[in-house]
Amino acid sequence: MSRIGRKPINIPAGVEVKVDGNCVTVKGPKGTLSQTFQPSMNIAVEGAEIVVTRPNDEKENRALHGLTRTLIHNMVVGVTEGFKKELEVNGVGYRVQKQGTNLVMNLGYSHQVIVSETDEIKIEVPAPNKIIIHGADKQKVGQFAAEVREKRPPEPYKGKGIKYVDEVIRRKEGKTGKGK
Repeated sequence: MSRIGRKPINIPAGVEVKVDGNCVTVKGPKGTLSQTFQPSMNIAVEGAEIVVTRPNDEKENRALHGLTRTLIHNMVVGVTEGFKKELEVNGVGYRVQKQGTNLVMNLGYSHQVIVSETDEIKIEVPAPNKIIIHGADKQKVGQFAAEVREKRPPEPYKGKGIKYVDEVIRRKEGKTGKGK
């Protein structure tokens, strides 16, 4: 039995969960999220908990059991607390700023790179070298952060570029070799 799949999901106060067949809608203070799951998974609301069960122990159902439970849990966390990704910009002359709803980045190109926030994703720039991306949907926050990072990924020689705050860049030695 899946250790994660069999854990019930607590529904916090102020969160409304509606299960319609294999479609789950979670409504909370930070918004509404809806997702359709595999019809073989049984999703039920029992009191203040959501329980996910599987019909049998086939390999596909065992894999989907924990996945379904985790996705629903992420929806509940998203509408209550939300998710965030922090990015850091390293490099001489590299900086970011927010103009209205746009994120304007100077990344060493001949032009500025502009990314707009959506209605689901909010961008915050507390410092000229830091970007914080907020949202209720974990997948969309992660995808948006990956797209921003893709504008100038970190390079291994000097570490210049956009990286996640917790990311470690494996550094390489230059072709001259610093030991000589």
